[in-house]
Amino acid sequence: MNKIKIAFMGTPEFAVPVLEGLIKNYNVGLVVTQPDKLVGRHQELKYSPIKEVAIANNIEVFQPIKIRDDYQKILDFQPDIIITCAYGQIIPKVLLETPRFGCINVHASLLPKLRGGAPIHKALIDGYNKTGITIMYMDETMDTGDIISQKEYQIKDTDNVGILHDVLSKIGAELLLETLPSIINNTNLRIPQNSQEATYAYNIKREEEHIEFNKTAREIYNQVRGLNPWPLANIILNGEEMKIIECSIVSTKSKLSAGTIIDVTKESFIIKAKDQAIAVTKVKPFGKKVMSTKDYLNGIDKNKIIDKIVG
Repeated sequence: MNKIKIAFMGTPEFAVPVLEGLIKNYNVGLVVTQPDKLVGRHQELKYSPIKEVAIANNIEVFQPIKIRDDYQKILDFQPDIIITCAYGQIIPKVLLETPRFGCINVHASLLPKLRGGAPIHKALIDGYNKTGITIMYMDETMDTGDIISQKEYQIKDTDNVGILHDVLSKIGAELLLETLPSIINNTNLRIPQNSQEATYAYNIKREEEHIEFNKTAREIYNQVRGLNPWPLANIILNGEEMKIIECSIVSTKSKLSAGTIIDVTKESFIIKAKDQAIAVTKVKPFGKKVMSTKDYLNGIDKNKIIDKIVG
């Protein structure tokens, strides 16, 4: 079983445990990942996390700019199975039809819920109480293929994107290894998705990072944790963007308008929401590092923010 030829396609840190698990148990002969990027002020060339793993394990790496136009190397490799996890491009039909065991995807939601590129963020932002991992057959459209196996995770109120990312990454690696033998033996389940139950998790847009305080405190709390630690929620305070890292929900009887800073304590400043309020406890002021709100308040005149309406 471990002699089958696997082509793995993935890019970010989320896919690393999945690839590492495959390498330990199977023959991964080709890794396909997104092209290297220039990052930072000095525009240094950076490999994807998946490329780093492949190089460390002496596995050939293929980095097409557009996989729909450049896939011959994968065909020449003649994989028995293609496994993808957060690769970042739509796989062309010719590749889907090539491997004898098919093309398998590891997706970070309980499909058909949260189809798309940001299922971890949207599970939190949209207030889901559970999510999980789906192992599925790929088809020509986004995350619509037949389900092979799933594993649930009950979302905790203290979870943020970073925590949920790491939990689901580990579950994904474990579930794939549990499921692969049945795929290879042709004894696996194959459950068509009910598209009437589908929800979507498209990539986060810049405007979705901004907090609108005409929402409930719970919706704002979910937005903040659903964007932490990346890309981070933001407000405009005194004309400058401030990232909100952490907050909590607090009750209030204030009749002031939503978006008004109604109180300043030693540990937080409190902003009125549609119903209750949120106490902001960790921030990243414009041009500065992440800090506790206590440290931020120690460096400013608190009278300059009380009763202010944030943008």
